[in-house]
Amino acid sequence: MKPIAYIYTDFKTKFGLPRQSGLIEEITGKIVFEKQYSIAEAFKGLEDFSHIWLLWEFSQAKKESWRPTVRPPLLGGNKRMGVFATRSPFRPNSIGLSCVKLEKIEYDKALGTVLYVSGCDLMNGTPIYDIKPYLPYCDSRPDASGGFTEALDERHLQVIISPEILGRVPEEKQKELISVLSGDPRPSYQDDPEREYGFEFADFEIGFRVCGKVLTVTKAEKTKK
Repeated sequence: MKPIAYIYTDFKTKFGLPRQSGLIEEITGKIVFEKQYSIAEAFKGLEDFSHIWLLWEFSQAKKESWRPTVRPPLLGGNKRMGVFATRSPFRPNSIGLSCVKLEKIEYDKALGTVLYVSGCDLMNGTPIYDIKPYLPYCDSRPDASGGFTEALDERHLQVIISPEILGRVPEEKQKELISVLSGDPRPSYQDDPEREYGFEFADFEIGFRVCGKVLTVTKAEKTKK
């Protein structure tokens, strides 16, 4: 298989990304297609769908071998589960699946057809192998069981960020950043109030600490190119 497109987001590393697609609606992405697939006819009718499935590659998690069990971060990183009972990136084939909202379709003279989506959980530059429409009548299963994930509580933190630090981030990115932080980007097994965590977001290095249910942003510095 060959990538048909690449998605561009504000996340250069996996740290800070939501654990699943759709959890943080404010995270946006731009999907740009390879020239041979950027044909207007190939997207006819797609504008009538509100959401789409993305099939993509865990391009930064590829390994030569695989293991039958993994340690899901949501279980604290200590308990093993079967790889096929998880959405771990470390799989026999490094394929990811995400459901995102299709915000709009535009044609750019230089880039060709571009899809703008939200609710992303993909790193910047992730290869996309295919796109399919989300079909509510068959893709939605309200009575489905969620296995071991049903016993887990969603973590939501109060975010404290000074006006000075927040003002360094472009206004159109501030809401997105706060939503990412409130979802607690730390691995589940890390809970050290003295530790300063950091990740890259929209060309900024974001630093923060967490004590209990309160996340305090310590810095937002422009990354060096």
